Amino acid sequence: MQSLLPFLFCFIFLVVSQTGFAQRVDSTSIIPQPAQLELKEGAFNLTPSSKILLRNSADSLRPLADYLNNQIASATWADLAIVKETTARDSAIVLTLNPEGHFKNDEAYHLSVTPQKIEIAAPTTAGVFYGIQSLLQLLPPEIFYDDPTRVPQNTVWNIPAVEITDYPRYEYRGLHLDVARHFFSVSFIKQYIDLLAMHKMNRFHWHLTEDQGWRIQIKQYPKLTEIGAWRDSTLVGHYGTDRYDGERYGGYYTQEEIREVVQYAKKRHVTIIPEIEIPGHSSAALAAYPELSCNPDKQYHVQTTWGIFEDIYCPSETTFTFLENVLTEVMKLFPSQYIHIGGDEAPKDAWKNSQLAQRVIEREGLENEEELQSYFITRIEKFLNKHGRQIIGWDEILEGGLAPNATVMSWRGEKGGIKAAKQGHNVVMTPGSPLYFDYYQADAETEPLAIGWLNTLKETYSYEPTPDELTKEESRYILGAQGNVWTEYMKSGNKVEYMAYPRASALSEVVWSPKEKRNWDGFLQRLQTHFQRLEFMGVNAAEHYRNEITNE
Repeated sequence: MQSLLPFLFCFIFLVVSQTGFAQRVDSTSIIPQPAQLELKEGAFNLTPSSKILLRNSADSLRPLADYLNNQIASATWADLAIVKETTARDSAIVLTLNPEGHFKNDEAYHLSVTPQKIEIAAPTTAGVFYGIQSLLQLLPPEIFYDDPTRVPQNTVWNIPAVEITDYPRYEYRGLHLDVARHFFSVSFIKQYIDLLAMHKMNRFHWHLTEDQGWRIQIKQYPKLTEIGAWRDSTLVGHYGTDRYDGERYGGYYTQEEIREVVQYAKKRHVTIIPEIEIPGHSSAALAAYPELSCNPDKQYHVQTTWGIFEDIYCPSETTFTFLENVLTEVMKLFPSQYIHIGGDEAPKDAWKNSQLAQRVIEREGLENEEELQSYFITRIEKFLNKHGRQIIGWDEILEGGLAPNATVMSWRGEKGGIKAAKQGHNVVMTPGSPLYFDYYQADAETEPLAIGWLNTLKETYSYEPTPDELTKEESRYILGAQGNVWTEYMKSGNKVEYMAYPRASALSEVVWSPKEKRNWDGFLQRLQTHFQRLEFMGVNAAEHYRNEITNE
């Protein structure tokens, strides 16, 4: 019987699609909202006989055609033929690369749907990919099922006739995940990336090292994962409870797993930015190699609680050699232009009490320990620049003077980002309020445990990344924005999804859609269909705004 299911489905597909049961679909609930969308008359009828046609640069487009076909097949069993053609026939989805076309930017696309055919044209494969994401969202939400046996048999695979001209507002559209406080499987990381791609977000900030765990295999330094990837216990409840579960906890990604994830993301036009924390948040590394500290006789351990710790790399030549060797392996794994070096929450007491650190301050003519941190960061920047990479760091890297080519990620509000932009440095806005998705999203009395504070969905949607006080010229340095997911209180992928979505959906519209197009009521209405998509994908999204047209 099972072997007959695909044929039975195709028969039902054809009968339903070609009879009076086919209904015109009026919903165009795309998130993020396109720059321009015009609804036309009629609908395109997707059937098993539909084809995907590749026009121009067919070899470059073939992976995208395969991606689209796999998405359709996973929900419908319809394996569409992929062919190279110079002219489009009826019932065809045409993918076209047109680098000479008049597009707003390299990630723009044009999507045209008529009853006879669909055409996605863009100057780059990234633009075609984003056109595919909009096309999928024009289909019934059931297209996001990954099991055809669960799709209702009366689903009509109609796509409303539309003309869409679309492009992103910002070049940097990011989401972060902390895998150091809690570790997540490769399969979950891939699902996380799929969700970014669905929302046309193009940066995944992978926070790989922390006081509570080192999560990336470095072959030259095996103790980083043998010792640094494991802690003896984990705090139970909020910081300060002094209750621990007493269970050994940890894990890490092998270099082969990282290569696999990087390639997976690349196919979805998501660039992964790895973060290796320096000079603070280094307890796990110092537990493995105490000689990197200013006090090698001290007993270091992988931290079992949260917060800020005095453990810090000493500015010795041994430390710089270690970091350069680590970053060399990191660069071989990640092709990203940016390497995130942290730079936040680095107490200076160890440096104040270190003769070596004080000698470096004197030797380099520095004023204080803040300038020593700037010296530390600048040395790492020069090393990465020499290898064609750029550093990005939290806004504390401004303290003591900003490294010459550094990009600032402004998390303590917008003040650091504004200061950096006025100095001519690129900025990614990621203020704790409203872009920290580890904050509560509703009344803490009714919500799962979170770190504290409150960032509602509406507050996230209302965020404006470019501050009014910047001039037009200074505003050019605001690359975009990023949502951060710190996982002190997120032990499972289900909890991560609950905290991140749909707030990340709201952020995707902030960074993609034109400012003048954003409308809370319109977003909330489109979100109702989006909830269905997320549900079909198995995403545990928070449903505070489900079945609501207005909340406040």
